[in-house]
Amino acid sequence: MKVKRIVPNINVRNISAAKTFYQDVLGLDILMDHGWIVTYGSSDEMSVQISFASQGGSQKPTPDLSIEVDNVDICIERMKSAGFPIEYGPVDEPWGVRRFFVRDPFGKLINILAHT
Repeated sequence: MKVKRIVPNINVRNISAAKTFYQDVLGLDILMDHGWIVTYGSSDEMSVQISFASQGGSQKPTPDLSIEVDNVDICIERMKSAGFPIEYGPVDEPWGVRRFFVRDPFGKLINILAHT
């Protein structure tokens, strides 16, 4: 299993407030917009990404980080074997990802996902 990218998720009430700062001033592109989450970044450099969300999708809490992996099923088995309880999933979401939520050792909610 390989980690492909890590994106911080900032929980906010007014997602559109990020536009002036991140798009207009810093020049980042909108890479994804589902209404409840907007990801800004660089189309040229996929390692440059940050998301603002009012929820975590499927009416779940906003995770602190999203970590994209190449195989969710291997990752979830590794998490379980290491003793980390799964808080949500695994589930295939309607927007095209398979994912689960787990807490890291510091209590941060982590969204582990792969695009389907």
